Amino acid sequence: MKDLKISIIQSDLYWENIEANLANFEEKIWAIPDQTDLIILPEMFSTGFTMNVVKLSEPPYFKTFRWMVQMADQKKAVIMGSYIVNEKDNYFNRLYAVYPDGTYRYYDKKHLFALGKEQDFFKPGEEKTIIIIKGWNICPLICYDLRFPVWSRLNPNGPNLFEYDILIYIASWPKMRINSWDTLLSARAIENQSYCIGVNRIGIDGNDLEYPGHSVVYDFFGDQQNHLGTTADICTTRLSREGLDLFRSNFPFQKEADFFNFC
Repeated sequence: MKDLKISIIQSDLYWENIEANLANFEEKIWAIPDQTDLIILPEMFSTGFTMNVVKLSEPPYFKTFRWMVQMADQKKAVIMGSYIVNEKDNYFNRLYAVYPDGTYRYYDKKHLFALGKEQDFFKPGEEKTIIIIKGWNICPLICYDLRFPVWSRLNPNGPNLFEYDILIYIASWPKMRINSWDTLLSARAIENQSYCIGVNRIGIDGNDLEYPGHSVVYDFFGDQQNHLGTTADICTTRLSREGLDLFRSNFPFQKEADFFNFC
């Protein structure tokens, strides 16, 4: 199985301005110099983390989704990010992974952030989603999900089979709790013997919350492969399939794993 190249984009966001954010990310996507397999954007990349759902939500396959389809086709890469979706009068913080051929998978954020009153405006998701890129199984999750390890827990399908190879968290994670972000991302990589990627925004939003970035790629040891610091930046990382498989083979910790049933 081939290595996977992933590109993460760390950026400030224009508060509640879909047009400006799409233009900003289009420019940044085209700035990625090399061919890549997956491009990851932050949580609510088209608006910022807002509860203004009536004004800013879109039907499932409307403007922002069509933009993602266009970007995926033009860059020949999967585009991943979340925005506010209105489906049958329910609002979701929905992550889409859009493939170059226009097909897609999506995940609705399960753990809604009570301190930000997210649960008053959004409906929680009910199940995880596994997406596949070049044979790699990827589990995408959103921000507050990071604090709940049972939800992200790897459930082996057999002695040599794993539910996923990469965990991805897209986020709007504020400066005051950034140490938790750094620590928990590394922990998720270690406990699940997987790569773990976190993509956070930077800047100050319309609620005067500051976001420090710290977008990062952790390997299966919990060690950093790439870290974007606190400024706007883009990085592309090659994930080693051979390295992951060898580590899992040499250290088969998952054979002793606990199993969880979700109701």
